[in-house]
Amino acid sequence: MEKPKTKNAAGAAARSTLRDAAKRKSRAPSKRTRYTRAEIAEIFRRFHVQRPEPQGELEHVNVFTLLVAVVLSAQATDAGVNKATRALFAIADTPEKMLALGEPRVGDYIKTIGLWRNKAKNVIALCEALIRDHGGEVPGEREALVALPGVGRKTANVVLNMAFGQPTMAVDTHILRIGNRIGLAPGKTPDQVEDILVRIIPDEYMRHAHHWLILHGRYVCKARKPDCPACVIADICKSAEKTTSIPAPLVPIEPLEEAPA
Repeated sequence: MEKPKTKNAAGAAARSTLRDAAKRKSRAPSKRTRYTRAEIAEIFRRFHVQRPEPQGELEHVNVFTLLVAVVLSAQATDAGVNKATRALFAIADTPEKMLALGEPRVGDYIKTIGLWRNKAKNVIALCEALIRDHGGEVPGEREALVALPGVGRKTANVVLNMAFGQPTMAVDTHILRIGNRIGLAPGKTPDQVEDILVRIIPDEYMRHAHHWLILHGRYVCKARKPDCPACVIADICKSAEKTTSIPAPLVPIEPLEEAPA
């Protein structure tokens, strides 16, 4: 993945994110989670052992294509987005190249993705804004990202985390479900769940926390039926739905061995 060119700005943004997180943790009310600090630390310690370097599953070749992939992933599966974008990113991996293709041709590449017409329009508008306002570079600040067409808070958090190394929490349907199901971060909206998680997760685990939770929700704590025998935190989990209190063996998982649920 290409490195952001504005290192000073990115570093300042990362430090600001860490300061904000520290402030939130300092005033975190314990009643907002069902777990003690020790239990939370142990949950994420086990996730770390299981997946030391978790990776997002959206395919991309640089920061720009990551941003486009995340925009396209709204109401779509990562596998579906990857299938559509492989050929697209092979010929258009910069805002300039994507803009040169034009909305109709971009649409032709992503027709298999839900809401593709509106997404093609947003991708072109996104490229125009990047070229016009940021010299063709993806900004490393949340305020600048969410001002771009088709980019919301979750998309911005994913990009800030994966491309700029910032300890953000991007709450998707998996994390929203887990937060409520196991009582880790109960909330009706993604913002409510995000606010609790950034308060309670230890700083040393924040960098990869959202990937661990997403992968846990995708492969273990599934929507229809959680696979409790495969859960490494079954003994800590406080979900009323769990079927066992015996944790699965804690062994590292190779990313290539995972398969979509």
